[in-house]
Amino acid sequence: MTTIKIGIIGGSGLDNPDILEGRTEKFVETPFGKPSDALLIGKIKDVDCVLLARHGRSHKINPTSVNYRANICALKMEGCTHCIVTTACGSLQEGIHPGDIVFLDQFIDRTQKRTQTFFDCSETGMKGVCHIPMHTPFCDDSVQILINSAKAIGLNHHPTGTMLTIEGPRFSSKAESVLWHQWGAHCVNMSTVPEVVLAKEAGLSYAAIALVTDYDSWHESKEPVNVENVLKTFKQNAKQACDLILHAIPKFAQKDWTDIVKANKDLVEGSIMPGTK
Repeated sequence: MTTIKIGIIGGSGLDNPDILEGRTEKFVETPFGKPSDALLIGKIKDVDCVLLARHGRSHKINPTSVNYRANICALKMEGCTHCIVTTACGSLQEGIHPGDIVFLDQFIDRTQKRTQTFFDCSETGMKGVCHIPMHTPFCDDSVQILINSAKAIGLNHHPTGTMLTIEGPRFSSKAESVLWHQWGAHCVNMSTVPEVVLAKEAGLSYAAIALVTDYDSWHESKEPVNVENVLKTFKQNAKQACDLILHAIPKFAQKDWTDIVKANKDLVEGSIMPGTK
């Protein structure tokens, strides 16, 4: 069986290093610059893991300024085969409530300022043009393990969901939020894109745990999203996410990922345009 290592990117409300056993800090530099913070390296129930705080451990980096390429590259350089992430989000649909977990399977990109590829032929970038397929952005096998764990420990969850990612750092206007709601998107956040795209380019099996904190701005009978209300749900969400990750990680190690790891690599190599490598 292929040996796996799981990168965990903790978003708002989950960057707690205490989930790792025997952890060490490692500051790294990638061809794309420095990641958001030190890599925290350790184990979760005998499975090698690497924890990285997406916004820095003091939440000092706004969503646009996160160096997504360096973050994903750092996990790849550290030998990660998987990437499990948490992300705070707002609900765009009546049946998805604050405190719920949504397991993402699709996204809509409304960002404007973010580099979405490693293959930009710059001095630091990869050579070539990579047209990575994005029909299935998230790793189905990884997501299913997380869903099974959520069921096992009794968490309120939704097994599918489309995340709409906005640029931020501002929240949506009411008109925007109503539009996202009418489009049928399930949640809105500021970080899924380009992270999921870059993980696919890096050949990582990527799964996202979306932690619902509010109803954004579309809901007529709910208070519009603001930082104070979002913070109220962080503690509950973070505990649920930690419980889920601690339960799920050993399940990842029980699966033979050999064929999937190879398929991820082959997908990237087959997506680079001939003559541009």
